[in-house]
Amino acid sequence: MAGFDKVVETYEEAMAGLENGMTVIAGGFGLCGIPEGLIAQIQKMGTSDLTFVSNNCGVDDFGLGLLLKGKQIKKMVSSYVGENAEFERQYLAGELEVELTPQGTLAEKMRAGGAGIPAFFTATGYGTPVAEGKETREFDGRGYVLEPSITGEFAIVRAWKADRYGNCIYRDTAMNFNPMAATAGKITVVEAEEIVEPGELKPTEIHTPGIYVNRVIQGSFEKRIERLTLRNQ
Repeated sequence: MAGFDKVVETYEEAMAGLENGMTVIAGGFGLCGIPEGLIAQIQKMGTSDLTFVSNNCGVDDFGLGLLLKGKQIKKMVSSYVGENAEFERQYLAGELEVELTPQGTLAEKMRAGGAGIPAFFTATGYGTPVAEGKETREFDGRGYVLEPSITGEFAIVRAWKADRYGNCIYRDTAMNFNPMAATAGKITVVEAEEIVEPGELKPTEIHTPGIYVNRVIQGSFEKRIERLTLRNQ
């Protein structure tokens, strides 16, 4: 078992090897399902000039927004950039490079990268600024744009449960981009709410097979809500 055990005990071990200028694929949607502790470790390390591929960039004081605030991110590949005033400020000031990508296309870019597919055609974005500078073709009378896949030196994801071999289960909406992100990193690090022994997870319920995962760490999560709306009683 020892040869297959991917559990590390510290966040320093979990993110060992991350260097300036690397590309990181991050799971999560808003603040749901984000690897909070791994992001905090990157902040602590001070690693800079990073390209992050993620649906969004957290909020001003949490999630990837922490790295943005510390000027550790040089480029964001994202679908949604609201809820973050610092993001807006840096972009308008020319301090942050942004590549906006339709949400479904971004998910497929990650999935394709993990599957070894270099590019794919999609109708999404055809005839819009999204397609500028990209190859386009027609199939059965409909226009499509060629989108390159995405991979990164690291992928950081959040799981509900993981076993010591790296097999992962995500819970409800916290699944979001995590399964696709997990496949797209040369080194994939999973921060899990619970780590169990091999055999405890039903094979039919596993979302990410351990073959994609290099390291697993037990996390503790704040699970902050992005925006809380209460009804007056």
